[in-house]
Amino acid sequence: MTTHALDETRVLTKRSLRHVLRSPDTIITTAVTPIAMLLLFVYVFGGAIHVGGSYVDYLLPGILLITVASGIAYTAFRLFTDVSSGVFDRFASMPIARSAVLWGHVLTSVVANLVSLVLVVLVALLMGFRSGAGVLAWLAVAGILVLFTLALTWLAVIPGLTATSVDGVSGFSYPLIFLPFISSAFVPTEGMPGPVRWFADHQPVTPIVDTIRDLFAGLPVGGQGWVAVGWCVGLLVVAYVLAVRTFRRKIR
Repeated sequence: MTTHALDETRVLTKRSLRHVLRSPDTIITTAVTPIAMLLLFVYVFGGAIHVGGSYVDYLLPGILLITVASGIAYTAFRLFTDVSSGVFDRFASMPIARSAVLWGHVLTSVVANLVSLVLVVLVALLMGFRSGAGVLAWLAVAGILVLFTLALTWLAVIPGLTATSVDGVSGFSYPLIFLPFISSAFVPTEGMPGPVRWFADHQPVTPIVDTIRDLFAGLPVGGQGWVAVGWCVGLLVVAYVLAVRTFRRKIR
């Protein structure tokens, strides 16, 4: 980005963040569902699930991914609102970097999701979550979550630009929220039936969740850490390319 493009991105990010600050319930709502799931699984189902340690420690990484999946639905909705109201077309006709319009929404998504993630972690701490991770491990967790958020955010750009209704733009996040249920997020995959276990072991959520779990526990992550990063980067690249192509077709 040029200096002008960076300045324009900063201005549009501030605009988008102001919309979030004027309705902080969006961040709270984003965190409510994951927190409710955290409470439900720990206090209702946790006693029946044996993971060889504290269940809240085991569960939290998957809940963090669900938090991000919940949050990016609002990113798609905010972009859809700009497109359907004509604001998007006005920005596209102005002498500003076209990429700044998208990056403003993307950076807002990262900030808003990080706030929601912090809220979920604070609740988990009140519920007894404890971590043996050092500063570098926490930074590694933050890095993975930021990569994951960026990947899903760029994916959210596509329905945000192309959806024709609110239901359409909101519904795309449901499969992303459901995916952690068929992974190691809630229970170890060893007890799953063969085909289900194969899918759970080879989809992106399992290595990402397992890596975050090991980092929180202060354990070496080994090769699965690179698999997790590879999934995040791969999804980010694919989502970015598809989003940019969709954007270019939209502004023709």
